[in-house]
Amino acid sequence: MKKEMSVASYKRHRFPPEIIGHAVWRYFRFALSYRDVEELLAERGVIMTYETVRQWLSWPFTPSDIVFWPS
Repeated sequence: MKKEMSVASYKRHRFPPEIIGHAVWRYFRFALSYRDVEELLAERGVIMTYETVRQWLSWPFTPSDIVFWPS
């Protein structure tokens, strides 16, 4: 069963939870580097730096917090 995310956990983030979740999922699922995740999201029109991805991954997101972005 999928756990609903609380809005407060993403309160200070610039990007929506779906973008953050997708970046975190790609990083762990495919063993990518921060720059690889940055490039893959840029192909979909999400412009950010690899440093943003690093900050998201240092935040304690749990697998149940991740929202998957449809392909």
